[in-house]
Amino acid sequence: MSLVEAAKFYNSFEAGLAQSRLEEAGIDSVLFDLEMATYGIGLSIPVRLMVLDDDLRMAIRTLDLPQK
Repeated sequence: MSLVEAAKFYNSFEAGLAQSRLEEAGIDSVLFDLEMATYGIGLSIPVRLMVLDDDLRMAIRTLDLPQK
């Protein structure tokens, strides 16, 4: 099993909300690049919400995202 990107967010608040929704659904996730999004140095680096590849479809359905 490997981690895959379920979604990208351009602010840490939205990323945290999405991660909480996945947690409530029993889906483990990790936020990548969270520190880069909070530096505020003018860069537009998204926060990546990562899930196990086996959980990707359920995560997309839980977050009501377009299918990948």
